[in-house]
Amino acid sequence: MLQSREGPLLASLKESVINFETETLVELCRNYLELGLDANKAVFEGLIPGMLEVGRLYEEQIYFIPEMLMCAETLYTGLEIFQPHMTSSVQHAKGKILIGVVEGDVHDIGKNLVRMMFEIAGYQVTDLGRDVPMDVFLKTALNEDFNLVCMSSMMSTTMYEMKTLIKNLKEKKPELKVMIGGAPVSKLHAIKWRADGYAPDAQKALVVVQQLLNTIKLINEERRL
Repeated sequence: MLQSREGPLLASLKESVINFETETLVELCRNYLELGLDANKAVFEGLIPGMLEVGRLYEEQIYFIPEMLMCAETLYTGLEIFQPHMTSSVQHAKGKILIGVVEGDVHDIGKNLVRMMFEIAGYQVTDLGRDVPMDVFLKTALNEDFNLVCMSSMMSTTMYEMKTLIKNLKEKKPELKVMIGGAPVSKLHAIKWRADGYAPDAQKALVVVQQLLNTIKLINEERRL
């Protein structure tokens, strides 16, 4: 019985984010929790897919900055309601991630969505923003204790900055994991440039990060034996 109500509620949560209907979303969140349904599922299968669709609408110039901001406000309202009810494994930080858009590129909507996914999943994220100079990326990554560096580019003219960044990072700190993404970037680029991971979108990025950080954890545990 509950399962038959869960699907429509998840779909409504998604639509409320897309249409920035905050009051409707609040009511949906309360109904969802009153039914005793999984708050984690509400976030990852309701709210987040809604914001990912908003990102697509923005990229296609159907939505613009004002709509993006209103959708984000609706999303965060839902998160505030659900987070106290989420499992501890999601609430607590499980790793430190550095993220940014490479120098010359000011397109950051994809990076922002990925960062949001990481933060909701419980990771500690340092966001360098967009158009990040190479020396800033390197200095931050090498001088602080990060488990993973994520870099993106939405332009074919700037994505090769990632190749140089990865080379420098691997030379100076071989154990540091690196993930790349962005519209012109492919899995083949990741392989050629010796990146440890690649993701075509925000949802896949979270899965890849979890796999990479689990690998790091296992390696560290084996070294302690």
